[in-house]
Amino acid sequence: MKLNYKRTILVGFAFFLISAFWQAYDATIPVILTNKFGMSQTWSGLIMALDNILAVFMLPIFGALSDKCVKAKTGKRTPFITIGATVAAIALLCLSFVDNAQLTRLEDVSAIDDPAALSVIYDQQFDTKLVTPDGEYFTLQEKFSKEEFMSIRTEHKLPSGDVQPNSDYTNYVVPARQACAADATAANHTNLIIFVVLLLAVLIAMAIFRSPAVALMPDVTIKPLRSKANAVINLMGTAGGILVLVLGIVFATSSVKNAMMSYTLYYGLIAAIMLGALLIFRLTVREPQWAAEMQDKSKELGIEEDDKKEKGNRKLTKSELGSLLLILASIALWYIGYNAVTSKYSLYASSVLGMDYNTTLLIAQGAAIVSYLPAGIVASKIGRRKTILTGVVMLAAAFGIASFLRAGSPVLLMNVLFALAGIGWATINVNSFPMVVELCSGGDIGKYTGYYYTASMAAQIVTPVLSGWLMDATGRMTILFPYAAVFVGLAFVTMFFVKHGDAKPEAKKGLEALDMDD
Repeated sequence: MKLNYKRTILVGFAFFLISAFWQAYDATIPVILTNKFGMSQTWSGLIMALDNILAVFMLPIFGALSDKCVKAKTGKRTPFITIGATVAAIALLCLSFVDNAQLTRLEDVSAIDDPAALSVIYDQQFDTKLVTPDGEYFTLQEKFSKEEFMSIRTEHKLPSGDVQPNSDYTNYVVPARQACAADATAANHTNLIIFVVLLLAVLIAMAIFRSPAVALMPDVTIKPLRSKANAVINLMGTAGGILVLVLGIVFATSSVKNAMMSYTLYYGLIAAIMLGALLIFRLTVREPQWAAEMQDKSKELGIEEDDKKEKGNRKLTKSELGSLLLILASIALWYIGYNAVTSKYSLYASSVLGMDYNTTLLIAQGAAIVSYLPAGIVASKIGRRKTILTGVVMLAAAFGIASFLRAGSPVLLMNVLFALAGIGWATINVNSFPMVVELCSGGDIGKYTGYYYTASMAAQIVTPVLSGWLMDATGRMTILFPYAAVFVGLAFVTMFFVKHGDAKPEAKKGLEALDMDD
């Protein structure tokens, strides 16, 4: 039996809209919190961890609830996907309206390259102790006269005629403008409160359907084909992320000149992408029919040993439980490293590297997209565990080398490192989720999907706050990549000792009937 790529792609539209949302969320929410509400890295990291705090509790619950939702005409997972995605898209658009309200309150200081705005910033912050991205403490009056400060622009021309970011702007104007935003927020918390409440609504809506959406793939795919199917699902997710990155380039969301932009049109398009993907999913996916066909094929091939396993009554052996815990620990560790980069890179790229984060992330996504299918095929040959360990090495190496890059470092080198990181992350992602659900029976897929996300989300609760706190404590954003490399390296250790979770066709009966070719 071959993998049904058409069905898998259609199922993958749920993951497509999830990834599109998170790409936009991770890239823009930290920028809004720091630039428009004046939050420190620590508090911004705490807000960015809210989705993970909610997810730790909600994803296992909704995964298990969807396991039990057997009487719904549209299937166990589809009702959760429909409700959650619709609410999330609408609430995301509403966030932009609150962002606009805060931008209105900052209109005196928000105009980029406007001497009048710089004059107001200087008057408000000339004696305030501020800190540059590299950890230098200063006051504006120590560095510039008012006239000098008012002449600073986001870019300047080199003698060669080339244009490059102005370090004085990123080092001194940006912290001063953020201090003005912090003062405005402290004077009136209304916009911030509404913004956070809407964020909670968005995040709860996403938590409702994330586990059911991911659990749908193993619901309709027999076990030996799940790594390949997960590769397709991840391709769909990456396609969603790439589409949003392209929109980011079109809207120049990473441009210093657009640091105070309105996000209404941008978020409106993201919401439209999410709802469009949901519409395709609802019109094409036949969840009950496809799940029943998978169960029939599994029984025919002897993949499920008995009815009790399908009903979720199977107990893990001590060795299997140990492997499950080690896999979950590995997931937590590499997410601690990886999410620290994804949640802070939009700020890091502009503050430390002086480069466009959209282009770099697009390269990483492109490298990942060409790696998903090969990673699934390689895992079917050498095993999921060995394939994951290879990906962990690539990811840790990319982050480790990136630790030494600064503004002026070759852009090509950073692009190569992010391509390597994309390949490594794809190799890990394709095979880690199938390793978790390999250990469960058919009736427990939603619950085990919740375990997978509990591990990843728990890690993502810790890492934005911890990495942000380290940046604030040391006064250096440059700690980001060493931090990420260390935690990804620790994941290698835990994954090394995993003994279960690889597909083992030789242990099944009737699998000689399977055609494992593409």
